[in-house]
Amino acid sequence: MNSSTTPVKPRRVADALVRTLCGRGVSRVFALSGNQIMPLFDACLDAGLEIVHTRHEAACVYMAEAHAQLTGELGVALVTAGVGLGNAVGPLYCALTSETPVLLLSGDSPQAQDGHGAFQELDQATLTRAVTRFCARPTSAAAVAADLDTACRIAIGSHPGPVHLALPADVLAQPCESDTGATPGDPDAAAAVASTDVAEVAATLARATQPLIVLGPTLNATRQPGLVDALERATGAPTVVAESPRGLKDPTYANLGSTISNADTVVLLGKPCDFSLGFGGMAAPDSHWTLVHADAAVLQQAATNLAATPHSGIQADPIGFARRLAETGPRAAVPAWRTRCDVWLAPLNATGTATVAGSLHPATVCRAVQDALNRSSNAILITDGGEFGQWAQACCRAPRRVVNGVAGSIGGAIPAAVAASLADPTADIVVLMGDGSAGFHLLELDTAVRVGARFHLVIGNDRRWNAEHQIQLRDYGIDRLVGCELGEADYAAVARGLGACGERVSTVAALTEALARRVSTPLCVDTAIESVAAPATT
Repeated sequence: MNSSTTPVKPRRVADALVRTLCGRGVSRVFALSGNQIMPLFDACLDAGLEIVHTRHEAACVYMAEAHAQLTGELGVALVTAGVGLGNAVGPLYCALTSETPVLLLSGDSPQAQDGHGAFQELDQATLTRAVTRFCARPTSAAAVAADLDTACRIAIGSHPGPVHLALPADVLAQPCESDTGATPGDPDAAAAVASTDVAEVAATLARATQPLIVLGPTLNATRQPGLVDALERATGAPTVVAESPRGLKDPTYANLGSTISNADTVVLLGKPCDFSLGFGGMAAPDSHWTLVHADAAVLQQAATNLAATPHSGIQADPIGFARRLAETGPRAAVPAWRTRCDVWLAPLNATGTATVAGSLHPATVCRAVQDALNRSSNAILITDGGEFGQWAQACCRAPRRVVNGVAGSIGGAIPAAVAASLADPTADIVVLMGDGSAGFHLLELDTAVRVGARFHLVIGNDRRWNAEHQIQLRDYGIDRLVGCELGEADYAAVARGLGACGERVSTVAALTEALARRVSTPLCVDTAIESVAAPATT
């Protein structure tokens, strides 16, 4: 026997699992290595499945979420046990509220050592049950097959969202001759769309004089291109996407609250009637609300919140329902109502001039960014949370965007940009985040450099947690400001230290020049901004 010949390895559960993912169209996983998942890393090598190796487990999930939103595919994150899994839990909540299909795979302590105090032994499902649609710990090859199939079907189903499998290390190493899981099939059919329901909603909208359609995050322009325009043409109803944690004060629109409170007919497609819609409390006295959603619990929540308002609920896949509804027209809009909505739903007229020397007003920064986006034929806008993130969502537009979502998280924008660049290497990607948000995952610039991602990162640097600063200023007074100040960090220097490009700017000319520069690696533009409150809706 030739000693240089690589021996043929026995097929393991890990190999079968990875091959099944490849069979489902998964082309890359976002991972951070650890003891218990080394069999999966090894299996990815044999299967040719790309591993994007990150610097933090939370970043894996943020990347998987952005990948799923931009590609329509299942996003897969892979982390190790114990604290590794713990670090990944927070972003699962973001994927839950954005209804994004993310599969989190985590290593786990060996099944054979259960109850003996094994290294990183933990009931992982206890941590993830509240923030996933499905979670399980399969303890045999057959259970891995069944649970993986169930998880994938739920993740991409009519009520999509994150799912989690905890994988004991000894189970991953077990011999397995066949691939795990069934071949890809149709998502769940529990929320099939009935033609009579579609016709009834179309007729209701046609009778209305002040109709409005509100879409949830799964139906936004990034994930369902052209749907908003198609619905407006077919129904004559102004159509909006509500995916901001600021709810009725969504900075994307000048006055979403007035639009909803003046509508006589409101149709929610995949949009829960929750805090972000004021729990339905702003409904006009004579209005009628209809919610289309796949989850019976969401329909019941709406029935509770709309108890004083005429309402109905339809359990159906909202995406399929919306597509069918978009085929029922065309129907002209009511001119007077359309005119009023055009004002309420226009972008905020956010302006301002910096009063502090050596800084730019956030609106000025956003105008320069919008000019850069306008010059691109393939732009992606990524915005984080926080006060500067609200400025970005108020002032900047692009055909595709990824925002922090209803969960109100901060810090995920840089990981999202890495995933976006890998998903579409030709895209011109601009990321806007504040200096507070930048502190979470700035090290993922190292990941971006290693995997060849490229984007412009604009950090609005006012040296404070400005969202909380503004709350203190408004609610407690200027003499009660505490704990929200940040130091004189040079984020551009950090970027250069991680192998990216970086520069500090404080003038419009320098910012414009940086945004116009073609980049082959991330360019961090540390931008001095004045610390002012985000624009308020009227």
